[in-house]
Amino acid sequence: MNQIDVVGMGPGSREQMTQQAWKALEESEVIVGYTVYTELIKELLPDKEYRTTPMRREVERCRIAFEEAKKGRRVAMVCSGDAGVYGMAGLMLELGEAYPEVSVKVVPGVTAALAGGALLGAPLVHDFAVISLSDLLTPWEKIEKRLRYGALADLALCIYNPSSKKRADYLKRACKILLEVMETERVCGLAYQIGREGEGWEILTLGELKERQVDMFTTVFVGNSQTRKLHGQMVTPRGYSVEK
Repeated sequence: MNQIDVVGMGPGSREQMTQQAWKALEESEVIVGYTVYTELIKELLPDKEYRTTPMRREVERCRIAFEEAKKGRRVAMVCSGDAGVYGMAGLMLELGEAYPEVSVKVVPGVTAALAGGALLGAPLVHDFAVISLSDLLTPWEKIEKRLRYGALADLALCIYNPSSKKRADYLKRACKILLEVMETERVCGLAYQIGREGEGWEILTLGELKERQVDMFTTVFVGNSQTRKLHGQMVTPRGYSVEK
């Protein structure tokens, strides 16, 4: 049976790509993906054939992958981070019903919550929730509800897609919702350009976060009530008894 590997390529650097993901890319004949992501792969595998579509043409992109696989070609559909975390795995499996002659294999990757968390220290050691502020596919009312309930449940939060040109105030709006429950001094973190040129991170308070302008290449971390800044790193204790 013809096969498509839906590959989570991690943040972008070879060092943060799993061995399984790298093997799938090496064995592929055609690599399909969003233009920004395929450009990162081209630097590593310039001799592959690439098929791309811009943002918001995800269905077309998936169909391109299936049509190439129907020809008997080994195809990799690439996603940043993990294919199953705001990636293409779900859509590929949904559309796969129309292509019974093609099997879909999901290859996991390192999502921004994990890579960004490692930069900051250990913000997600206890229970946490990942929430995207993009309302392209999810109504803002539902995003508000998830933010509010996450805060009420005292979960550490990892926020994807915090801002864009059209959503410049969304992070501020999200922070206002969180401040209904959380204190202004709640420990938060930013990780940006993870695994790419310009990578960096910083720790700040929720009050400070509300006034910050970030971009789509930034991942935001909001600690739970136990999260602390320790030795310049963001740490959420799990509850072990630690002798001082």
